[in-house]
Amino acid sequence: MITRTPRRTLPAAVAAVATAALLAGCSSGSGTTAAPATTPAATAATPSAIPTPTPTAKPTGAADPALKAFYGQQLAWGPCAKDPKNEEDTSALQCAALKVPLDYTAPAGGTLDVAVVRNPAAKPDQRIGSLLLNPGGPGGSGVSSVTYEPKGFDGPVHDRYDIVGFDPRGTTGTTPLNCLDDQARDAWLNTDQPGSDHGKQLADACQAKYAQVLPFVSTRNTARDMDVLRAALGDQKLSYLGMSYGTYLGSLYAEEFPDKVGRLVLDGATSASTSLIQHNIEQQAGFERALKAFAADCVTKTDCSLGKDPEQAPQKLAAFLDGLKDKPLTTEKGRTLGSSAAWNGVLGLLYGGEKAWPTLRNGIGWAMVRGKGDNLLAFADSYNGRDKEGHYRSSADAYTAIHCADGATDAPAGEQLQAALADLAAKAPLISKHDPMAGLFDPDCRIWPFRATEKPHVIKSAATTPIVVVGSTGDPATPYAWAEKLTAELGNAVLLSRDGEGHTGYGASKCVRASVDAFLLDGTVPAAGIHCPTD
Repeated sequence: MITRTPRRTLPAAVAAVATAALLAGCSSGSGTTAAPATTPAATAATPSAIPTPTPTAKPTGAADPALKAFYGQQLAWGPCAKDPKNEEDTSALQCAALKVPLDYTAPAGGTLDVAVVRNPAAKPDQRIGSLLLNPGGPGGSGVSSVTYEPKGFDGPVHDRYDIVGFDPRGTTGTTPLNCLDDQARDAWLNTDQPGSDHGKQLADACQAKYAQVLPFVSTRNTARDMDVLRAALGDQKLSYLGMSYGTYLGSLYAEEFPDKVGRLVLDGATSASTSLIQHNIEQQAGFERALKAFAADCVTKTDCSLGKDPEQAPQKLAAFLDGLKDKPLTTEKGRTLGSSAAWNGVLGLLYGGEKAWPTLRNGIGWAMVRGKGDNLLAFADSYNGRDKEGHYRSSADAYTAIHCADGATDAPAGEQLQAALADLAAKAPLISKHDPMAGLFDPDCRIWPFRATEKPHVIKSAATTPIVVVGSTGDPATPYAWAEKLTAELGNAVLLSRDGEGHTGYGASKCVRASVDAFLLDGTVPAAGIHCPTD
């Protein structure tokens, strides 16, 4: 079973070899969130202490009298709690908790505390506002993206912006969802023989622990949280940099709050109009293409274990990875590298583009030539958010819960299912052969405890300010065609392109970064048709 590929952030193993300052800081699955020292860390839903009038049927942001107290709150900033796993100097950072309603249509009910961190502008006299970040996922921690890389935006952007990260609902510092214990998760993630109740195991565990929260962790609710945060930060308009899944969050924000859109940058785009099944097929095709690109490069290197034939090399690699289902490798610590884990390790490194290829080449060589699976298993652990002690990140199940809350419940059957499987096999024959059903239903929301109302739909921006969409021609996780599609659907948007392999463009190209920074700092919209090289 190939797990958790859609809308992902860069795995930590890739971040180690990538140059992206933002991505290197945000993608460490094992990192923990720095909670406010002077404010309670994010908690589960609690009765609201804020009296509110009867809410409107549909939230209307700050104009809704039922939400007035939330929009008018003052954040109590204080020192961030020290994270023993973080070696960076975070003394300049400030943390707080943002109070938001659990259910925006009934704000007098429970509330959530959203974990927030800011790195104040380096030149306060030139400050123009706050820049909010989302590193992707769903499940990525915006707090970690700041605390693990506090110097990631040093220069003109940080001179003039407070760099702000927050943890979306269900993630690290904001009611984190962790339904399975570490031992159960090891077995659940790495099995090569998933039973018919595999998805139900996770669904039942999440329902037992988080039944009151699961219906409210949708991206649309997080977009509403983001508008409350914008107001609490004192910004009239939202400036935002969203990566991967963060582009979906940014798109929903633009749909819900068009008059509050400031300078939005969506890098590694995904479209809200595509169903999860079609999304997964197209993404698997993107990884198939990236796998072949890696193999074609590998055969030109002296340390390549895939032979010298660029046509046969990817097939040789896929056959080896599939074969681990029957003949797994044992690592030095006694753990087993099976087919599922090995595929996850390989796909995880494909996020990093050409800079990650030497690392991937070495890991494959150790497994294929020496029979040692330690490196590939380490890559899989990083991809899955498992640290060296065997503990998983505190929001391990946010990926599934948020997807299912976003309405990823399409479940083709009969002829439609067979057609989808045939389409997947045609577009990604190597990657999908191991477990095609997992490729289609990733995550599996068919048996989730509740039915979401969100449906795939086109988002057209009604904002007066253009939105900048960044697409990379060799992006395996969010194919370039998605960036073209989102740009066209938004309407008032411009596409900035990066030519090259790997996921997202801001950290991989000085040209992209310069264009994005100019837009963030002075509103200069990139000219249409720009193609930037990869560094």
